[in-house]
Amino acid sequence: MPTVTVWETPKAGSLANLVQKQRPLPPLSLGHVRVQVHAVGLNFADIFALTGLYSATPEGAFIPGLEFAGTVIDTGTDTDNTDSAFQVGDRVMGVTRFGGYCSSVDSEPDYLIPLPDDWSFVQGAAFPAQTLTAWYALTTLGAIQTGQRVLIHSAAGGVGLQAMKLATLLGANPVGTVGSPDKAAMLQEMGFENVLIRQADFSRQLTETGHRFDLVLDAIGGTVQQASFAALNPMGRLVVFGAAEFTPTGNRPNYLKAAWRYLRRPRYDVMDMISSNRSVMAFNLIWLWEQKASMKALLSELQTIALPPPHVGHRFAFDDAHA
Repeated sequence: MPTVTVWETPKAGSLANLVQKQRPLPPLSLGHVRVQVHAVGLNFADIFALTGLYSATPEGAFIPGLEFAGTVIDTGTDTDNTDSAFQVGDRVMGVTRFGGYCSSVDSEPDYLIPLPDDWSFVQGAAFPAQTLTAWYALTTLGAIQTGQRVLIHSAAGGVGLQAMKLATLLGANPVGTVGSPDKAAMLQEMGFENVLIRQADFSRQLTETGHRFDLVLDAIGGTVQQASFAALNPMGRLVVFGAAEFTPTGNRPNYLKAAWRYLRRPRYDVMDMISSNRSVMAFNLIWLWEQKASMKALLSELQTIALPPPHVGHRFAFDDAHA
């Protein structure tokens, strides 16, 4: 019987629980296509899910992985059937609500888009989730407009870097923040001149720039988020899609410190927001997966954007997913 190789964890709680397994390959469901996976994206959300810090984590055993790229190997129909959105041999990239860490993925065509001919599978696997997050934050929630000044935190990360590119493409003026000189240098080499290396007193640092912002994209939280909200122009929007400040790090994570930071997180008074004419919005992209029409529309929009292939910082062999 044909099998599929998967990386599965029996439950959330530790990265060490991730185990490679062989499973029987199930029959292809009606309306799905089977993709032989050549590359899988590794996202912050995967780490959150495996450690039990992600609200969307499935109960019990699950397979992580939210984005992938590969080749269509089965459409469930005659390969000459023109009614099929994809044909055997098509190179694709796609998103899934978990289940990406597999040697093959069965997907509805609505969650797939063609992989550009000049992109590698690795680049394709690094594109969908990060770019969808940046695009949704900037356009759907952020209502970005030409000429606006946009503050983008963690600008050298996957989502942040895509947001910097998209904001520039849309005629806005992005200002990126990073945590180290090396990351600032990387962004400047890519042509982004307005980059801040975050300092301990970030509120003062922002004030000294003399700038206020029309839109802020934040996945850090804490004092960085608080200072960013204070730096918004009237009609400004703070869009939040993560909270790295509350994430325990290292081999011996300090959960008590993370909990303390969580308890001291920024809180917003809606009456004050009315008076100051500023707003806060937040989202988790994974819930959009359930809204097929919205997800299909967003993926279609991405195909109309002339973006270069994404930057890939690291690559790991599939057999080393647990490392």
